[in-house]
Amino acid sequence: MEDRLCGNSDWMSQLPDELLDVSLWNLAIPGSHDSMSFCLDVSSPVVESESWLLYVMDKLAPCLIRPCVFRWATTQQADLSRQCGLGIRFLDLRIARKPKECSKLFFAHGIYTRKTVKEALDELATWLDAHPKEVVIVCCSHFSCLTPSDHTELVEYIISRFGPKLCSPQDRPTLRSCWSKRQQVIISYDNQEVLQHHPELWTEIPYWYADSTDPKKVISYLEAQKQKGRPAGFYVSGLNLTENIAFVLLHPFQNMRSITTKALTALLNWVGEQRPGPEAEGVNIICCDFVAVARFCDRVIGLNYKGRC
Repeated sequence: MEDRLCGNSDWMSQLPDELLDVSLWNLAIPGSHDSMSFCLDVSSPVVESESWLLYVMDKLAPCLIRPCVFRWATTQQADLSRQCGLGIRFLDLRIARKPKECSKLFFAHGIYTRKTVKEALDELATWLDAHPKEVVIVCCSHFSCLTPSDHTELVEYIISRFGPKLCSPQDRPTLRSCWSKRQQVIISYDNQEVLQHHPELWTEIPYWYADSTDPKKVISYLEAQKQKGRPAGFYVSGLNLTENIAFVLLHPFQNMRSITTKALTALLNWVGEQRPGPEAEGVNIICCDFVAVARFCDRVIGLNYKGRC
């Protein structure tokens, strides 16, 4: 599999003119699953919201459990700036409070990250300043062990950091409308109480994913979902494989990258057969693990040109 820097830093600004007035949810947009898992901290404890069995095993044998979780929970290897440079425009941010941490928030996938939420948001803001015509959708979710005051501080930081760049959920965003208002960020926030007080935040974006490590079952699931008709706004088709605790324990010396690499040919062939748009089977955001390999972003972005060449 090829792992390379791609020239997709400004792909949105380079789309044909006729796509600039299309709703963003009718474009094909590459996304990264568990976007911050590239910086997981192998020395951190297992996240409290994980299964009780894994949590207990971590207490009993952390030197064995944490490296195993690290191998399986690492689903990305490129940092945020590189992901955006590759063409990623949907970020899956799963936020958590570490045990015994008094103020900082981190990300989590099995275990916690080294980077804080504020560091990641600052990195994204810097990248957006350098690419003023690119629009990024940020999905904030999970919120393991966050308190009401944590939510308040996090939303205040998001608003202070992005401010005028935030696109309102009352709008029907297109690239041209975002450019005219200098908007670059759509924040989806998966907490209903917070949403009631912050109209600048978007509701949870539906994420379709199959609970399987078998790429054939992933494709079958996505096809079955498509037959039911697509959601009216943004939605995600997840190519990510999903393992459970039993699978991890039975394959302690493998890792998520190895099984993803084997599955990517079939998954990307499925991508090549898709079309974006408002039709019942139209795709929108497509998420994948290890987005820096196999020209995933090129495949998804290319769907926007179908029938226009």
